[in-house]
Amino acid sequence: MSHIPAERCLDIIGLLAEGANTMPLGEIAERLSLPKSGAHRLLSTLVDLGWVAQEPDTGFYRLTMRLAVMGQKFYAATGIPNICQPVLDRLARETHEFVRLAVADGDTLVWLAQAQGATAGLIYQPPSSATGKVTLYSTATGKAWLSTMPRERAIQIVVDMGFGEADRQGPNVVRSVDDLLKELAITEQRGYAIAVSEAEPGVSALAVPIRVNGMGPALGTVSVAGPSVRMTAAQIEEIAPRLRSTAAELAELWPLRPSATAPRDRKSIMVA
Repeated sequence: MSHIPAERCLDIIGLLAEGANTMPLGEIAERLSLPKSGAHRLLSTLVDLGWVAQEPDTGFYRLTMRLAVMGQKFYAATGIPNICQPVLDRLARETHEFVRLAVADGDTLVWLAQAQGATAGLIYQPPSSATGKVTLYSTATGKAWLSTMPRERAIQIVVDMGFGEADRQGPNVVRSVDDLLKELAITEQRGYAIAVSEAEPGVSALAVPIRVNGMGPALGTVSVAGPSVRMTAAQIEEIAPRLRSTAAELAELWPLRPSATAPRDRKSIMVA
C-alpha cells in the first residue's frame, strides 16, 4: 500500500459513495482519469483492505459498509446525537419545518444532523444529493457562516468553490462576488441569513451561525427550511427569534462531550 497514492484510493471511495451503486472498472477509470491497470490495482488494494467489494456475478465494484460504520462511530463520538439532536428535534416541532445542523470543517461546512417537523401537507425534504458539503453561496446556511468571517477569507473560499453550479439552482441564486458581498453585509446586520428560491426553486430557508459567546469564528449553523408558499417573509420573521435562541443554546452545549470511560452524568462531562 505504501507505493499506492492514498489520495487516489480516497478518490475511488468518494466516487463509489456518490450513488451507493455498483460501478464497472472502465467507468471508474474514465471518471477519475486513471488507466484501467492503475484503477484495477487500486481497487484490488481496497478490496483486500475491506473498503470495497467486487460483485461476483458482474465484476462491478461497490463500497462495503465499513465506511458507513466508521462514520456512525465518529458521529456518535462527537456527542451530537445525545447533546444536539434533542435541541434540533424541539425546534422542528415548534416550527413544523425541516431543521438542519451544519458543522465547520476547515474551509467548508458539512451537513451533520437534521430533524423533520412537518407532518402533513407540503413536506420539504432535501434531495439525497444535498448531503456532505454545503454549497456556500446559494444557501442560507452558507451565507450565515460566511458572514462571520473577514470578507477576504469568505470571498476566497467561495471563489475557490466557484459559481459553476449556479445555473442548476434556483432563479434567485447569487451569481457574483459583488452580490454575495451585499448579502453578507445584510446577513451580518440582520443576524441571520435568508435564501428564497436560491439553492432550490420553491424553497425558503433561514440560518443562524453558532458562535461561542456570539463572537469569533462560527462553529457551524442551524437552519430552518420549507416550501416558499408556507415560509413567507412573515413566517421567516416569526421563526428568526426561535432560531437565534436555538443557536445560542447549541453554542453553550457545543464544547461539552461525554467522557468515553466515565459514567454518563453531569460529572462525566468534559470540555473537548
